Amino acid sequence: MSPLHITRTLPEDATEAALRADVLSGLTTVPKRLPPKWFYDARGSELFERITELPEYYPTRAEREILATRSGEIAAASGARTLVELGSGSSEKTRHLIDALPALAAYVPVDVSESALTRAGRALVEERPGLRVHALIADFTAPLTLPATPGPRLVAFLGGTIGNLLPAERARFLASVRALLAPGDGLLLGTDLVKDERVLVRAYDDAAGVTAAFNRNVLAVINRELGADFDPEAFEHVALWDAGREWIEMRLRSRTAQSVKVPALNLAVDFAAGEELRTEVSAKFRQEGVTAELAAAGLELTHWWTDAQGRFALSLSVVR
Repeated sequence: MSPLHITRTLPEDATEAALRADVLSGLTTVPKRLPPKWFYDARGSELFERITELPEYYPTRAEREILATRSGEIAAASGARTLVELGSGSSEKTRHLIDALPALAAYVPVDVSESALTRAGRALVEERPGLRVHALIADFTAPLTLPATPGPRLVAFLGGTIGNLLPAERARFLASVRALLAPGDGLLLGTDLVKDERVLVRAYDDAAGVTAAFNRNVLAVINRELGADFDPEAFEHVALWDAGREWIEMRLRSRTAQSVKVPALNLAVDFAAGEELRTEVSAKFRQEGVTAELAAAGLELTHWWTDAQGRFALSLSVVR
């Protein structure tokens, strides 16, 4: 087999069908909502890369610090011969783990973007000729079938992305990950931690307005893909901390009363002045909560690493 192999498990039209379903459901419910995965077209991905470099946005730097300083410990604790990464994107941060795993035989990146998988996979096999890369074009929130690779396996879900799932969704997701794992396999999970409200809000409402542009970009995606006539500037970016649920919400608030047409769905949507459309939930965690959620899925948390300032955590849990 070639050192780079790509398998598509996601139908070619799955993304369009999912967008249609999410927009129809989200814009006709009360209150209105959209899932955050639709932020990430080419423009949205570019904006998010800029967000990760902003002084206010600490999660990427904090997680990279842990990977840079603790990958040796993670490798020793997991003993992985296969690394599976869910939502792999550019695989940039994962290189710390790949280099630290002495017995690594295979890397399995999972992403919905074929272009991202191809670029990252080609770079990795060029840089590391002994590594076999078997990429999966798949939605990691749906049931997965992993290729046959040597164990133990380490599944990595980084970036704090698990915080974008609501509690019931997290429970289903963690149960689906547990179903992929055999005894001795593990899950490396990135979680952003609860901290001062001002720090959290600034991370999602930066002074330069990059996050606001990122938030409004979801409307441009709907305009382009479904022929809608949203005016993104007619919506104000809102980021707020829900102390009871311990999560950040990003919303778009209609500046005026307006009606938006979505021709591809034969849909007209009215917004009252001040009405909000929720575009993202980003839950923050405490160690005891992470431990409990993993245990409910049949996973035992064995290791917990944070950055020097205690802002972000990587946890390793295993199947006994």
